[in-house]
Amino acid sequence: MSNPATHTHNVKKDDSMLRQKNMLSEYYRRVSFAHEEGKKVVYSFVPGNLTELFLTFDLVPVYPEINALQNGMRKVSARYIQTAEKIGHSEDVCTYVKCDIGMLLEGNKGPTGERIPEPDLLFLSYTGCFTFLKWFENLACHYGAPVALLHTPYQGDGTITQNMRDYMVRQLRDEIIPQLESISGKKFDEERLRSMLRLSAQAEEDLVAVLQSARLRPSPIDAYFGGVYYIGPIFTAFRGTQECVDYYAELRREIEERAAHGLGPVTPDGEMAEERYRLVVEGPPNWTSFRDFWKMFYDEGAVIVASTYTKVGGVYDTGFRHNPDDPLGTLADYCMGCYTNLNLPSRVNLLQRYIDEYQADGFLVNSIKSCNSFAAGELLMLRELEKRTGKPGGFIESDLVDPRYFSAANIKTRLESYLQMIEQKRKGKVH
Repeated sequence: MSNPATHTHNVKKDDSMLRQKNMLSEYYRRVSFAHEEGKKVVYSFVPGNLTELFLTFDLVPVYPEINALQNGMRKVSARYIQTAEKIGHSEDVCTYVKCDIGMLLEGNKGPTGERIPEPDLLFLSYTGCFTFLKWFENLACHYGAPVALLHTPYQGDGTITQNMRDYMVRQLRDEIIPQLESISGKKFDEERLRSMLRLSAQAEEDLVAVLQSARLRPSPIDAYFGGVYYIGPIFTAFRGTQECVDYYAELRREIEERAAHGLGPVTPDGEMAEERYRLVVEGPPNWTSFRDFWKMFYDEGAVIVASTYTKVGGVYDTGFRHNPDDPLGTLADYCMGCYTNLNLPSRVNLLQRYIDEYQADGFLVNSIKSCNSFAAGELLMLRELEKRTGKPGGFIESDLVDPRYFSAANIKTRLESYLQMIEQKRKGKVH
């Protein structure tokens, strides 16, 4: 969840990436000076975030997992993790949590080196990751800040019922909005929220067009490594703003131009020469060795045409768009529809659809050691997908921001073996 754009070095940058870098720099400036400028700060998570609602109250959102992944990109996460472990956090605890705890214990310096202010509110939208609950318990103890809990029903049966939706809307209307009014000192402005949701839907339309461009051959994008740049603004502090709309309009124009010229993805080393393998990937990437990890794929001509990680902040490509005509109902639908809130059969169905629609050669799991919300059930998912699609599955392991669990040699060997398996399957089809 996810935007490494500000800390990737010597990378070829399109205009949209430069625009995004400037957006992020300005965002972190707003965060750093929020209290001096009389703004209130609300911490939240990417899955199920209610950015439009926060912005309606002029609250400044902060996302601890984004800070953690940025620290992984900057190669400082190992130190923060060790700081957290020294005060008793287990090796098995989510490394985003330990990185965040370590960062706050060492002065809460953000990715730009400026201090991130303490929260005026901890806003927890539970969307399938139990760790979020314990993470904010820890932050509440440290900061003494109030916690607003939006309980999101899990899609255990794979559907959103009217009762679930009504339950969410009641919480938003009767509990969450009054808390936001109290923290901000502002009255809820429904028309302002509607206008922001209208902008959200516009940006979402362009994002989906970008992601679906990977159906082409060659794919003009990498929907996993490149995809983490694309989802950055819409999954964090910009959804519901004109800035967000402008960014995705520019990104879509760039990608459509690449597609029109039959170009493949842009990698950190420039144009990708040849698309040899089309893969679908399950699970988050590793951030501490992000560029090296990506290079293992593009050196082999492997393009990720669809990924589940780019759906943690919303599965827009199945048709959801924020609806300004039903502001609270659409926020409820959004929270319940995030990828981590889907049950395993729904995840398998989604992945099967990606493998089929994007004409993938295979399916690869990057199993994250400390991320149970993703890792649980992944081997079963892999076997089920192999059975349904006849395409080979692969399995590699790493971690989010703990470099102790990234073995470049091991991952490279496994990836090469997996791609050889795809080659053998192709030859078998020929004969």
